[in-house]
Amino acid sequence: MAKQWRAHQPGPVEDWTFDDVEVPAPGPGEVTIRVHAAGINPADAKHVAAARPGASFPTPIGYELSGEVTAVGPDALGGTGPLSVGDEVVAFRVQGAYATDVTVPARDVFAKPATLSHAEAANLLLAGTTAAEMIQVTRATAGETVLLHAASGAVGVSLLQQARELGIRVIGTVGPDGEESAARVRRFGGIPVAYGDGLRERAIEAAGGEPIVAAWDAAGTDEAIDVSLALVAERDRIVTIVAPQRAESDGFLWIAGARPESTRFRDIARAHILELAASGVLEVPIARTFPLADAVEAVQFVMDGHPGGKVALLP
Repeated sequence: MAKQWRAHQPGPVEDWTFDDVEVPAPGPGEVTIRVHAAGINPADAKHVAAARPGASFPTPIGYELSGEVTAVGPDALGGTGPLSVGDEVVAFRVQGAYATDVTVPARDVFAKPATLSHAEAANLLLAGTTAAEMIQVTRATAGETVLLHAASGAVGVSLLQQARELGIRVIGTVGPDGEESAARVRRFGGIPVAYGDGLRERAIEAAGGEPIVAAWDAAGTDEAIDVSLALVAERDRIVTIVAPQRAESDGFLWIAGARPESTRFRDIARAHILELAASGVLEVPIARTFPLADAVEAVQFVMDGHPGGKVALLP
């Protein structure tokens, strides 16, 4: 028997249960993983908060993990090649990562970068592939200046590092009293500017006379979007991951992991993000870890504000 967090009906995280479950032996194209760390993302809670088309219950919680292969099914080929018992791996775009053990499709399993701990590796791919897609859809290239909202958050930190590797200059917004956040933005190569009255002017000053040609929004506030619209000439070079209503009403881009085009891109991007981590280009700052049994508290901690880094569950 294994332990796994599940939502039995749409609702808040407080309704989740920590269940005893049978872990099926891996069938063709599957592997079983003993989970050493599960990554926590806001989507874990948002996707079961309300009924939505295609959702069924009970739903196992969690999309990404790091662990060790304990069984391999026939014809199981991982995303980075053959898999064997004992391999340290990460898995992303799976279901049920908040568990002690889980059987998942081998195509979603990849060799864990030796540069990362299990807690770090379990938090790499959702933020990393989201950031990569934001860069791709806005066509940002070396030498350009881009405005990034919520620059000190998980997706923002990955964007800063990937942009630095590509030679893209990033101006990153942070809270007006967020010196710790500003320091994080500087550490990863960005130029921090504070939210609040005068954001547009501060961003222009930070750009130093260079045009701001694109904007990446991970904040979703009207302030962030209004300033992006005021500064970026081409609306198809503005993208949000949190404000689809504004995107539709104002004619700029919106991406989400469940959208078919995003699914295709992020599946392909996983290998590249792992390569960047393995080569030392990508770090995953960890703010805190929780025991797996305390998943509800851990998710509330993430959802309640600015944890200052990623959070992992440790079985």
